[in-house]
Amino acid sequence: MAAYRNPSKSEGKKQLEAVIASLRRAVPRRLQELISLGRTFNRRAADILAYFERPGTSNGPTEAINGRLEHLRGTALGFRNLAHYIARSLLDTGGFRPLLHPHLR
Repeated sequence: MAAYRNPSKSEGKKQLEAVIASLRRAVPRRLQELISLGRTFNRRAADILAYFERPGTSNGPTEAINGRLEHLRGTALGFRNLAHYIARSLLDTGGFRPLLHPHLR
């Protein structure tokens, strides 16, 4: 967290690179969770460190869409017929409103 809060992006990046490197090599064998975390950080280092090179980026819009899709999937749960699933999806998203209520346009 200190790396992300560092006022200097270059210093923050160096801090986080050091954390990733230390988790990759200096962890006792019995701490399997930290070893796994180190492998994941090492594999995703470019994505993690991109925060310091591309300011202002966020995964908020992606999370918003995923949230809506999860809600839709939950409301249409149990429909085995694709046509019924599509109809429920359209009802949930407002896709039928112009057809069912033409006066509301």
